[in-house]
Amino acid sequence: MKKLFFTLLIFGCLVTASAQFSRPISIGAGAGATYGLTDLGNSELAFAWYGEGDYLLSPFISVGLHAQKGEVNGHGFDNSFKNNYYAGNLNAKVRLGQFMGLPDNYSNYTLGASNLERIITNVYIGAGAGLLKNRISRNLTTDYINYLSNNGGEVAENRSGIHFIVPLNIGVDLPFGRTLYGPKWAINVNYQHNLTFNDNLDGIINKQKSDQYGFMSIGLKYAFFNRN
Repeated sequence: MKKLFFTLLIFGCLVTASAQFSRPISIGAGAGATYGLTDLGNSELAFAWYGEGDYLLSPFISVGLHAQKGEVNGHGFDNSFKNNYYAGNLNAKVRLGQFMGLPDNYSNYTLGASNLERIITNVYIGAGAGLLKNRISRNLTTDYINYLSNNGGEVAENRSGIHFIVPLNIGVDLPFGRTLYGPKWAINVNYQHNLTFNDNLDGIINKQKSDQYGFMSIGLKYAFFNRN
């Protein structure tokens, strides 16, 4: 999986990129690897996929919906867990091009900018708010359960609860293919770090540590509708 991820990443950097979509609506899908930061500290890379839709408020600011399905796995000594989760969020992203003083005639800019400038303008950061639904299976030893009980922790009774998350994103869009109104397609490379607030990603509650997980992904986006 690691070799495939980095091969696609290199390909994305080598394609003839253009500036961010001039079209206002885009949809995308992709896949990648998750890893957990949980009470069971040895995380295992696991598979996840996503689908999303974005609306451009300007060529470099977007709001969107993101849906995700995957696993977060981990172990520690003879203890282990697997969370087959579902997640969704509403998010916003801002790209570096927003701060670079680009010309008002955006379609002309997409035809004349250098490849390096096109890539730099599409680096973004973003944040959002969403929900995650757990589907946790676990294998815990009696010794570990006793350790939790004696140190302020507990084994969570609800292994299928829904809880609040905050996704933080950093990545780059690499649109390719040129038309008079800008590109229609883009390769997206993204890292999403997800903060949780009820410490129940692994089925173990330890008030001294809040569970988190990361999602590294690569995907393809398609844009609709020309701007007037």
